[in-house]
Amino acid sequence: MSKDKINLGKSGEDRASGFLKENGYKILAKNYRSRLGEIDIVAQDKDVLCFIEVKTRATTYYGLPQEAVTHLKQRQISKAALAYLKENNLLDDKARFDVLTVFCLKDGSTRFDLIQNAFELDKSYIY
Repeated sequence: MSKDKINLGKSGEDRASGFLKENGYKILAKNYRSRLGEIDIVAQDKDVLCFIEVKTRATTYYGLPQEAVTHLKQRQISKAALAYLKENNLLDDKARFDVLTVFCLKDGSTRFDLIQNAFELDKSYIY
């Protein structure tokens, strides 16, 4: 991955955190990693724990950012979320999976699109 793409992604995650805070979310973790996967942002929205995948783009040349959250990516996020819940003894808490798209526009402004309940826990991980 190019340095520019890495910087765009990092900038997008920082902007996403600010957007979420402005909209009443409490950030609990950024770039949570387990041996099973990674979650960009773990946040609290009222009484719901949110596992948020951030997708940042400067163009739609390769499609919409949310289209990059494929079934395989959803499975990885599901595994990491279960690890987080188990590690923090939160298996009985309400949780959801969101996707937050961040468009960095040419004029320097940023456009956000928060898709709540973007996908459900992969059925193979429900127990």
